[in-house]
Amino acid sequence: MRNVSRRARLTLIPLAVALLATALAGPAGAAPDDGYSGAGSVITVTTTSVGAPGNPAVAVVPFTDAVYRSCAQAPPKSRGCLEVGRVGYPYQIGQIEVTVEQWVAFLNTADATGRDPHDLYDVTESSTAWPRFGQINFAPRAALGRHYSVAYPQWADKPYGFATFLRAARFVNSLGNGRILGTSSRSVGRFRYTSYRVKLSPNTETGMYDMARRAPMRTKNTGFVLPSQNEWIKAAYYDPRRGGTYSYWKYPTNAGVFGDGDDTAPAPTVLHPSTGDVTNATTQPLASYHASDMPAPAWCPGQVSPEACTTVNPLGLDPTTYASLYQGSLSTVGQARTLSPWGTLDQGGNAVEWTDTVAAPPAGQDGERVWRRLHGGISNAPAFQMWPSAVGLQPQDNAFFAHSYPWLGLRIGVLGTLSS
Repeated sequence: MRNVSRRARLTLIPLAVALLATALAGPAGAAPDDGYSGAGSVITVTTTSVGAPGNPAVAVVPFTDAVYRSCAQAPPKSRGCLEVGRVGYPYQIGQIEVTVEQWVAFLNTADATGRDPHDLYDVTESSTAWPRFGQINFAPRAALGRHYSVAYPQWADKPYGFATFLRAARFVNSLGNGRILGTSSRSVGRFRYTSYRVKLSPNTETGMYDMARRAPMRTKNTGFVLPSQNEWIKAAYYDPRRGGTYSYWKYPTNAGVFGDGDDTAPAPTVLHPSTGDVTNATTQPLASYHASDMPAPAWCPGQVSPEACTTVNPLGLDPTTYASLYQGSLSTVGQARTLSPWGTLDQGGNAVEWTDTVAAPPAGQDGERVWRRLHGGISNAPAFQMWPSAVGLQPQDNAFFAHSYPWLGLRIGVLGTLSS
């Protein structure tokens, strides 16, 4: 019988609007092996190269509509100013977010027996518990390495949305401890993309991140990583051709104009109501977010009844509250088609993404928990969450959000040169 994780045993209560409002202060698929060998499934991840090492940083005051050359130039009464975006070395970052199909391949490798000793899965991720947002189903009596499956085919190419930092770090360890079966590179205009075909490893506890440590940090200078805050911001906003303001864009989709609110924000995606595919990709620039005075991009699997889509949820929410709090859905990765200055997709909107940068606890919080930075905005959040100043943070192991927040994703990075 499957062990029930600590997170699955929590009793959930209805969420307050304030809790959620303050929560964030064509992909390559997985190909299972022919039979389970104990060494893991095979996935392909594609990165884009980020150059211009030693680029200048830019200063931001959290969640304000401005950038400065340095914190010395920020308004005198500004609080929490950070200088971000400078990276002194070349690196690579995922072209797209990690998908549900890739995550299922990881689960079947890392938890081949289905006992889940590291809390990689939560019951609220299933299509039974959460018909609209449930991405992954679990079968306790399945064969070794086959316990997890994509809930509906439409979810395969959506971002995985229930990541904690610790889950994300274990995914990176599985990649890093795995075997690179092949690499290929191609140039598209000024962008350089590299695809890695990797046989995942069941070893998730050591590697780039030592999971025995309270705050796992990078242990190597070469390998797969979760991007740091600076690496993430540079890939999303820094324009080596000196566009934007001080060479930084306001959005990962377009330069925009700092100080104009959301007037120069990208257009919001419109999603097919039963597949989540983007239907207005010819409208550019484009991102999956909740624009002002417009409905959030939304869909529900066509196999699910409208009643279940709008009422069934694992949080005990009545239909009205549920509709208010859970307005946005994740769209198919890459279909918005708008590129960042370095050729990434969906760094603006869709799922918010973890970085491995540790942050000081917010005011009023003690130091018992480890907090990490996240970036990118979500399909349920306004345009300001896509600004470079949206330096949100969350505890690295937030069990409540693992249950209740279906928009927490990840994107991998690569340091150094990897070869098969």
